[in-house]
Amino acid sequence: MSIEKQKLSVLIITLNEEQHIKSLLEDIDFADEIIVVDSYSADKTVSIVQSIPNVKLIQKQFIDYTSQRNFALDHAKNNWILFIDADERLTPELKAEITSTINNKNAASAYLIYRTFMFKNKKLYFSGWQTDKIFRLFNKVDCRYTEDRMVHEKLIVNGKTAVLQNKIIHFSYTSYEEYKLKMKKYGILKANEKIKKGQKPAHLLLYFHPLYTFLYQYLIRLGFLDGMKGITICYLNAYSIFIRYKEMRKLTSSRI
Repeated sequence: MSIEKQKLSVLIITLNEEQHIKSLLEDIDFADEIIVVDSYSADKTVSIVQSIPNVKLIQKQFIDYTSQRNFALDHAKNNWILFIDADERLTPELKAEITSTINNKNAASAYLIYRTFMFKNKKLYFSGWQTDKIFRLFNKVDCRYTEDRMVHEKLIVNGKTAVLQNKIIHFSYTSYEEYKLKMKKYGILKANEKIKKGQKPAHLLLYFHPLYTFLYQYLIRLGFLDGMKGITICYLNAYSIFIRYKEMRKLTSSRI
């Protein structure tokens, strides 16, 4: 008796991703279903998505990353889900591993995938990214994103987890200003998340937490071995922490 082939839904969340989205959609042609949840992009993202056959486009106002991901999950037809960002790419080896994994009768409920961080078009070897892994492939029957996070979403898994061997290629850094804007956005969302949970900003942490983040990633996580790229990434990651506390103070004072 043959086992029914498992189908895969690939889900993508977008906002102004005209630079990346066409290459990604062409890269994931092995998927049985592709859904793009777009936050009303102002560039050519929507028209590019609409030009690709068999891609479903849904537009939803962005509130936070968790609600956007759970919304996409609710629209997927298949149980097996692969979440991927527009600035990420799959190697042929990873695609083959994903296909064989979901068709394994002993498959886990969710799989962590390591990411290779690209600084422009060059690999970043250290700076805290050398062990970066994230849940991207999972069975939605056993998984959902916790609703108490607005950014750096956390997948709740009711079952066994495992790690895939092959890595996602992550083209996150294309320019200083673009990455700085991204880190600022993350910082603001994290501040709102903390305030929503009732946490209050500590004045000293405004300065010491960013400094600790920079030194930890630059020295302990060997960012100095990445040269100027390491300094840039470690600084911008620390900048996001600074924005978090600055925004928390702003939100707290506005409620008084």
